[in-house]
Amino acid sequence: MIPMTQNHRVMQVEGAKPVRLWTDGVPVDEKSYEQLNKAAQMPFIYKWLAVMPDVHVGIGATIGSVIPTKGAIIPAAVGVDIGCGMMAAQTSLMASDLPDNLHGLRIELEKAIPHGFTPKKWGRDRGAWSNPTERVDAAWAELVSDFERICEKHPRLKNTNNHKHLGTLGTGNHFVEICLDEADRVWIMLHSGSRGVGNAIGNHFIELAKKDMQTHFINLPDKDLAYFPEGTEHFEDYWFAVGWAQRFAMKNRELMMQQAVLALRQVINKPFEAAVKAVNCHHNYVAAEEHFGEEVLVTRKGAVRARLGEYGIIPGSMGAKSFIVRGKGNAESFCSCSHGAGRVMSRTQAKKQFTVADQVAQTAGVECRKDADVIDEIPAAYKDIDAVMYAQRDLVEVVHTLRQVVCVKG
Repeated sequence: MIPMTQNHRVMQVEGAKPVRLWTDGVPVDEKSYEQLNKAAQMPFIYKWLAVMPDVHVGIGATIGSVIPTKGAIIPAAVGVDIGCGMMAAQTSLMASDLPDNLHGLRIELEKAIPHGFTPKKWGRDRGAWSNPTERVDAAWAELVSDFERICEKHPRLKNTNNHKHLGTLGTGNHFVEICLDEADRVWIMLHSGSRGVGNAIGNHFIELAKKDMQTHFINLPDKDLAYFPEGTEHFEDYWFAVGWAQRFAMKNRELMMQQAVLALRQVINKPFEAAVKAVNCHHNYVAAEEHFGEEVLVTRKGAVRARLGEYGIIPGSMGAKSFIVRGKGNAESFCSCSHGAGRVMSRTQAKKQFTVADQVAQTAGVECRKDADVIDEIPAAYKDIDAVMYAQRDLVEVVHTLRQVVCVKG
């Protein structure tokens, strides 16, 4: 039995730092507990691990965990979708301003934002720009010099999807949505990260860290917990590259939001504002922060920073509600909250267990794809978002509750 402390539990394993879990009332599988135990054994963990209610198994570290470190960084804990996160903008439109049939709006969004993926053997990648817009070119101009600096030392990163992936959505659980809040105001919400170039940077440095461990004969509880000690050349290179990828991800979401607004203007024949409230937050990233009077590196793998008064986004699954939240600045969680509902089953399992008819039923009322290729994103593959929100009631307060009416998937 793991003892309860206020609204969270503390798990203590011999030879490891404590693990604090905000998982009251939500399922946590045994593989996640095993993975958390291994991460807690790393000697440079600062104080404890903080675990969010959307926790589930990842590579190296569980998704839904907050990993504070001193003197080292674990590239696989940050992951390969570096800087993945959310952006939301409240518009001045109301539900009554939307057309009765939302299919046309979904098509405009799909035309405005490249999404999906096409294998090279099939020709041009539909998830990339064939001719980037002027806005994309201008944004890339702000990023390119630092990217070239990264490539000087790590030339294998040069031939990646970078410029043409800026302002694009991707695949998997990434999405663009039109939502309504509790007052029927229209919001635009989207989810994406650093795309192909971020994936390449993540994988490159994860492999470098593993090679470093072999070179120095360092044994690990899991090979994916390979790390760079602070002060080493690879640490400095990774810190610069991961920071760049996080800037790319932030700019990627900004560009997509601009395109989404343009798509909405194609359908809505009235003037409207689209930046009444905007939130742009990472949930796969690392940052230097001060906690308990010390500067530490905080890796949030599927977690959002929730300092006192800070806004964040916690999306539910496709067809479920989402939340705009305000942080309570809970020090024990290193000022963090969950990044979503969290999966209860793998994509493969979801495709085996559910049918297109199930997908249609569970996304009733949402204008979205309802075919075999998106069954892995069916709402039943995720935890109950209400239970997830209750489990973290001491981490955030809900400011707005959003319900999806249009969803574009890659």
